[in-house]
Amino acid sequence: MFKNFEEWVLQVPLSIRSDSLWEFVTYRYALFLSDLAWFDAEKIIKDSRGRGIAWQLVDSAGSIAANIEEGYGRGFGKDYSRFLRISLGSARETKGWYYRSRHVLEEQVVHHRMALIDEIIASLVIVAKQQRDK
Repeated sequence: MFKNFEEWVLQVPLSIRSDSLWEFVTYRYALFLSDLAWFDAEKIIKDSRGRGIAWQLVDSAGSIAANIEEGYGRGFGKDYSRFLRISLGSARETKGWYYRSRHVLEEQVVHHRMALIDEIIASLVIVAKQQRDK
């Protein structure tokens, strides 16, 4: 596993880093969060009460980047804005799943993930509005 965002970036394949979508910092954060959720789910799933949360967490975190990718692939404007809003919903859902996992994950991990999600949400709100207004 990686220790931080910078270390994580180094292991992302060049085919992803060389895509123009990589320039959208929020997309990078969404991919990073998806990987973090994957590893966090390993801890959560060990507690039988957390199994459902682990699956939901991985799905919702992965959906953030996936919707950014799909929307970006369709072009800019209102259609892209729609996908960014779907991504925003997934980010809010992911934040909720991290809150629910607080009984298993360390407090600092939950706070880190929620702060990262807050950055993603703030950016998605702005960019979705910009795209909608185009």
